[in-house]
Amino acid sequence: MPEIRDERHKEMRIAVAGGTGWVGKLVVSAVREAGHEPRVISRSEGVDLTTGRGLERALDGVERVIDASNIVTTGRSRSVAFFEAATSHLLRAGQAAGVSHHVVLSIVGIDRVDYGYYAGKRAQESLAADSDVPSSVLRATQFHEFAAQMLARGGPFAIAPRMRCQPVAAREVADALVELALGAPQGLAPDLAGPEERDMVQMVRQLHRARGGRRPVLPLKLPGKVGREMVGGALLPTAPGPRGKTTFDEWVGAEAG
Repeated sequence: MPEIRDERHKEMRIAVAGGTGWVGKLVVSAVREAGHEPRVISRSEGVDLTTGRGLERALDGVERVIDASNIVTTGRSRSVAFFEAATSHLLRAGQAAGVSHHVVLSIVGIDRVDYGYYAGKRAQESLAADSDVPSSVLRATQFHEFAAQMLARGGPFAIAPRMRCQPVAAREVADALVELALGAPQGLAPDLAGPEERDMVQMVRQLHRARGGRRPVLPLKLPGKVGREMVGGALLPTAPGPRGKTTFDEWVGAEAG
């Protein structure tokens, strides 16, 4: 395998899978701000990751890929099916296009909590690690924006999962993904987390109050071992690594303003 050099000072074309999603949009902006050309991979751009349709054209001339694709599900089978198909197609097309670095966004703690959605993320990580395309995986903790996603769901109540977390701003995750993509492949990179531990239920309530919301916020503990692990801190980082600077209080202040 040829040596992959750090080429962050060379302008290049970087594809962002899921480039229209919550994090993907921020990654596209971060790529552009770093002086590189983003290539958005999404269904709205005529690309279907689950079938591979449009990928050959989308990756033409692309040197690096950042995979921020996602599926909204808690089911194990749907998650595994999506991530296995999407990742396999991305890696196969990337190898044919000569992509020199494939970066995956993943989640801290997925190897410690046997949650259905996490099974898909573990499959995604394994496919990247076993591929002939040099790769890196960046596991990040829950985003500050996760609280906003909980409030965005309709209904008379807002649901907040019970968990200990160390939330990080999605923009800081996007910047870290681009920085990682521009460097040499690392395999499993050090975990990225926010600056402080928080309780997710309190986060949702705090954001709801800051927005002037009136719906009751109901805590939801997932059943069995998974729920105990999330409440007990299994989604927290266990080793030193990069830490975001923006606190949740700061993010709420900016978001509510």
